Amino acid sequence: MGKKSRVKTQKSGSGASAVVSPKEMMNLISELLQKCSSAAPSAGKEWEEYIQIRGLVEKIRKKQKGMSVVFEGTREDYFPELMSWAQENGASCDGFTIANFGSEGFGLQATRDIKAEELFLWIPRKMLMTVESAQNSVLGSLYSQDRILQAMGNVTLALHLLCERANSASFWLPYIRSLPQEYDTPLYYQQEEVQLLLGTQAVQDVLNQYKNTARQYAYFYKLVQTHPAASKLPLKDSFTFDDYRWSVSSVMTRQNQIPTEDGSRVTLALIPLWDMCNHTNGLITTGYNLEDDRCECVALQDYKENEQIYIFYGTRSNAEFVIHNGFFFQDNSHDRVKIKLGVSKSERLYAMKAEVLARAGIPASCVFALHCNEPPISAQLLAFLRVFCMTEEELKDYLLGDHAINKIFTLGNSEFPVSWENEIKLWTFLETRAALLLKTYKTTSEEDRSMLEKPDLSLHSRVAIQLRLAEKQILEKAWASGRAKRLNFQKKQEEGAPLPRYEESDIALLENTNADAKLPIILRKLEEVEDGQGIQMDEHTHLLNGEKVVYGMDMEANGEPVHNETQEKVSKDIQSPSDSIGSLNQKSQREVSDISDGRTEENPKENSE
Repeated sequence: MGKKSRVKTQKSGSGASAVVSPKEMMNLISELLQKCSSAAPSAGKEWEEYIQIRGLVEKIRKKQKGMSVVFEGTREDYFPELMSWAQENGASCDGFTIANFGSEGFGLQATRDIKAEELFLWIPRKMLMTVESAQNSVLGSLYSQDRILQAMGNVTLALHLLCERANSASFWLPYIRSLPQEYDTPLYYQQEEVQLLLGTQAVQDVLNQYKNTARQYAYFYKLVQTHPAASKLPLKDSFTFDDYRWSVSSVMTRQNQIPTEDGSRVTLALIPLWDMCNHTNGLITTGYNLEDDRCECVALQDYKENEQIYIFYGTRSNAEFVIHNGFFFQDNSHDRVKIKLGVSKSERLYAMKAEVLARAGIPASCVFALHCNEPPISAQLLAFLRVFCMTEEELKDYLLGDHAINKIFTLGNSEFPVSWENEIKLWTFLETRAALLLKTYKTTSEEDRSMLEKPDLSLHSRVAIQLRLAEKQILEKAWASGRAKRLNFQKKQEEGAPLPRYEESDIALLENTNADAKLPIILRKLEEVEDGQGIQMDEHTHLLNGEKVVYGMDMEANGEPVHNETQEKVSKDIQSPSDSIGSLNQKSQREVSDISDGRTEENPKENSE
């Protein structure tokens, strides 16, 4: 089990750490805060800004070498203590153990046969680290006076985690000692590894994540050193960038949303033991039981003795997994890339197109997604492209023609084309756009595959190239699909094939059955993110059905129903802290700004070995 919870100061390679005057360190911190709080760089200058910020961070890290607090022994040494602590405090510990699964890292291993939908894991509230437990801790005084902590629960959790780690009598020490000492989030990437992401859709979120983390660290370093309410915090004498990066990554990969004790709202929490589960495709199987006041998880499938027990983190893209969880999931059936589209306000038909889109519940400017599966576009994107490509006469038909309102319901249905010409236009547009996006990459898919064959490639470099290749493969599929559909509809037009006609009786097949949905088919559940809403690392609190979520980036949980046994329980949407942790409002936002996070949808991952 290793040395009993002894905490030591990390030794640098040369032994004692360099002596740095408080004034010198504060000057560096002030410079970092100023750099990170300046106006966003002009287009094309983001990488240059990143290099400058990283340079300042590295100066600070060098002067802080040897100051970080670490535990003796390895992470694995503390797993028996974690299991004993969990059992003593009312968690379920029968039926599984913690095991090493190689490239997947540590996870839960079945010690007996477990049936699908069997309740095998529960964690009582008292074991969870939450915003509420932070308020009742040594951090409470500062929390009550700092608006940023009050606005950003994920930052509160990160600082709570650091304070408890420094407390040798902390109730949560068995859990904290079991966490990884380092992570594989981009915050830990070397500069040349981040550079491999240049040209990808993920790179902006990665750069924002780093910038926001550095800004938050600088802000809280100054706060801890100067605020009267922080005088008793154990961070005052040792609060390094590496410490904050570790705590942010811990929260980012593990943060979840649970209901408060009275069930009236949601709060953020770290859930010991349960967060050891690794991800696979499937459905959400975790919920929160308010009656018994505990987090509960049922088995995703049948598990035989010695098999790894997985859970489903949610419908995240690989970009979201890499940025927030630190891993690439090869068989991700929900992978996608973002595509920003909008009707130009200078276009002559803008008002008509915007009105038709509004009736369908779709913005005139929006960030959509191209999916790895067939079809590559959603009902929302199909509807948008149909309107985008409409002629004036076609627009009039959907605004003023017979059954115009009901025809809006057909926009996202592939069975009811507006016209053959419209279909040809929209698929030509998709084909062309995908081809243009592919040309923005500096390497080809073949070159990426060749690089991945190199045996000496670092883990982070491999993940970056895998992500880059996955984006291209989705765009290549979208291009091929667009071309095939264009040729198909050109053939129908040439043959004079009759256009499928919408009948009033079809309306029952198209309506959304949700009682509160007054707009068309799936269009009401707009899965895409409006421009400006998808790249903010925002601390959203959708209480969606028990799904591990990523920390930071704006995510949309999928909201699939939990198993029947937990339907009456409040579902938990687990959101992992993301980059820097949360977005702020007004003055707070200017002071620390939100943590950036790519637009994503769901949940964190423990595999950060």
